[in-house]
Amino acid sequence: MIIDCHGHYTTVPADMTAFRTAQVAHWKDASKPPALLPSFSDDQLRETLEGAQLKLLRERGIDVTIFSPRASAMAPHVGSQDDNVAWARASNDLIHRICTLYPKNFVGVCHVPQTNGADLAASIRELERCVNELGFVGCNLNPDPSGGHFSAPPLTDRYWYPFYEKMVELGVPAMVHVSGSCNPVFHATGAFYISADTTAFMQFIEKDLFSDFPELKLIIPHGGGAVPYHWGRYRGLAQDMKRPPLEESLLKNVFFDTCVYHLPGIELLLKVVPLENILFGSEMVGAVRGIDPRTGQYYDDTKKYVDALGLDDATRYQLFEGNAYHVYPRLKAQLAKQYSV
Repeated sequence: MIIDCHGHYTTVPADMTAFRTAQVAHWKDASKPPALLPSFSDDQLRETLEGAQLKLLRERGIDVTIFSPRASAMAPHVGSQDDNVAWARASNDLIHRICTLYPKNFVGVCHVPQTNGADLAASIRELERCVNELGFVGCNLNPDPSGGHFSAPPLTDRYWYPFYEKMVELGVPAMVHVSGSCNPVFHATGAFYISADTTAFMQFIEKDLFSDFPELKLIIPHGGGAVPYHWGRYRGLAQDMKRPPLEESLLKNVFFDTCVYHLPGIELLLKVVPLENILFGSEMVGAVRGIDPRTGQYYDDTKKYVDALGLDDATRYQLFEGNAYHVYPRLKAQLAKQYSV
């Protein structure tokens, strides 16, 4: 089985996006009408996927995508806490409907209702609901709810500990994934995402988070940002700071995906990062949707890059399937449940 650990519902119906737009407009100006949550038929939802994610999954030979709401639309830097709870709940309910319509193709991961400057109590409640009631196997955790100003405490700060405690209790990992940027310095997918990925890794080097949470599992997406390319820098910084080697301090808990959109990048990732720390992912349909004129292939068809490496069967199994079961402990049972429908 080929499991893509990183997919977002980027093709939601237009009325869903309009609902969030109306929410934010009312938050900014109370004279604007309150947002009304739209409803969608099963056929409307199918229409958003059949010509996009599902079509590409079938063409590329991917069996299952771990699927979450659109990352760039999480937007915890806008809206009230109540707005963001309603938005997360509506977004996650839509993911659950997709997983119900296509139980052999999608498994759910939730967006939690973070709000810039607020605590994580609402996020913990939504995580519990999604795991216990909707069968989700993980969550997306935004390390910068400010939308590009990095005003939140580092991920090693005790501010985050109640959320980590709940993750460990439920047996689910988090993908460390920022949302849209409101800082003109940062292009969202080209700069903000990669900066946040790299920043998270350095934060983990500096502190003893995983001594406090030895069972915590965190995925740094987009191939780990700039980390694999600068692996020697981070090994050296850890050494200079009298920190343990990365293999001891981080790599039992921190994982990377293969959302890297060229073959040399995938080759580097697998050469530098231990195999057991890499999960197959593509993030399609996502940040880069075009076709590479040099290859004639979609940039985000990461399976073609992996296939080009000529890996043996054991390595392919670990990368495409086995590592996902390790990082997402609920995944195998949830797949069995969904496949039995």
